[in-house]
Amino acid sequence: MAAAPVVLILGSGPRIGASVAQGFASKGYKVAVASRRGTGAKTPEGYLSLQADFAKPDSIPALFSSVKAEFSSPPSVVVYNAAALTPPPDKDSPLTIAADSVTADLNVNTVSPYVAAQQAVAGWETLPASTKKAFIYTGNILNLSVVPVPIFTNLGMGKSASAYWIGVADAAYAARGYRFFYADERAADGKSKGADVDGPAHADFFAQLANHEGNVPWLATFVTGKGYVHFE
Repeated sequence: MAAAPVVLILGSGPRIGASVAQGFASKGYKVAVASRRGTGAKTPEGYLSLQADFAKPDSIPALFSSVKAEFSSPPSVVVYNAAALTPPPDKDSPLTIAADSVTADLNVNTVSPYVAAQQAVAGWETLPASTKKAFIYTGNILNLSVVPVPIFTNLGMGKSASAYWIGVADAAYAARGYRFFYADERAADGKSKGADVDGPAHADFFAQLANHEGNVPWLATFVTGKGYVHFE
């Protein structure tokens, strides 16, 4: 009997993170979740709960080591769901954000997921070729649309940078069967969902991405109830 696959969810908030964890668990995955509130023990749902500080990229490899130690396998699916932004002190001036805050937010939005992807690939190379492998980054429209609102400056920089390396990685590792996705929930008309995101819709779509269903490209825009939808 084949061992159950493992998913590691980095950033396990009450909406997307919780829904995605529940969705993968319902499909037979062993689930590990990492957040600032992680305990190092099991949650009531049976997930491995890990403490994480995504502003410190050098802390990421230890999370993967803990998952492998607990489940005797690296995660075949990694979901990066953490995000950060720092409002500018002058709400009308994006360049008033201190450089150390820009660095900290870029660590959360870009550098830590990059390190997580490195760790994912290292683990995937030890898994059977038949195992579906996927790295899924929770994105938004900011990689494609410059929203002239200063509060989004650091978040937009991070999402844009991550979208680029995710696209490169998806192409570079295609021959190995490794998939990388920038998942962006949209309204039916293609506009941003903003804060009105749908947790269960993310869970359904991420499960599809993890199973490599539907020939979805790396820029994985989706709509509740429809799944992948291409927007110009």
